[in-house]
Amino acid sequence: MIHDLDASLRNLIERDVINGSGVDLEFDAPTKDWAGKLSNPTLDVFLYDIREDHNRREVMFEDVRDADGKVTERRQPPRMFKYGYLITAWTNLPEDEHRLLASVLACFLQHERLPPEVLAGSLADSERPIVTQVGLALDQDRMYSNVWAALGGELKPAINVVCTAPFDVSRALPVGPPVTEEPRISVARPDTDEAETVRPRGRGAPSDEDEAAAALPDETIRGGAEDEPGRVYRVRAMPR
Repeated sequence: MIHDLDASLRNLIERDVINGSGVDLEFDAPTKDWAGKLSNPTLDVFLYDIREDHNRREVMFEDVRDADGKVTERRQPPRMFKYGYLITAWTNLPEDEHRLLASVLACFLQHERLPPEVLAGSLADSERPIVTQVGLALDQDRMYSNVWAALGGELKPAINVVCTAPFDVSRALPVGPPVTEEPRISVARPDTDEAETVRPRGRGAPSDEDEAAAALPDETIRGGAEDEPGRVYRVRAMPR
């Protein structure tokens, strides 16, 4: 799924930022060795952080239905993850780098969610939007200087873009066949072994059996033993 997010960001930046200007777009770590090999103006989108968004975790399984509306399985909802990208511009002049960064900033300010037409792979079929946040500070346990020190390079202006996207865990539970019969309830008197099957009455005009049943008296039955009595049930007999 991460490669689908990379491809979606590539589609957006190439469409709204680069737009045929000849600027290269890379997703490499911006190390000294990498920067020394550049020959063209380049925008680099470096994925530096992946972590789950616990505030948006869903625990209830979702029903999956067929064309007839019947539930075929229950699927665990996708987990939401935050992906942090550092976007940097690499040219010979600082002014050109700042213009590229301004275009990137304007692009993500206009699109707080990735447009559906730029989504790639599994994200194109996702029902959940890909939310973007731009210009956020790094979290407290990270600093820009530490990131650049880890990359072995000098501190450079960068735009922090955080994308929140679903990750499908592909976990599903099968369901049983649909119920096609009405429930049957067996009631036994405490003083006999004879059991009687009671069917629930449907809606609509009462039948002759329903009218006959209504004329029969109700019977109260207490469950459990004498020393440990249980619940009290009121049972209406049905005509045979």
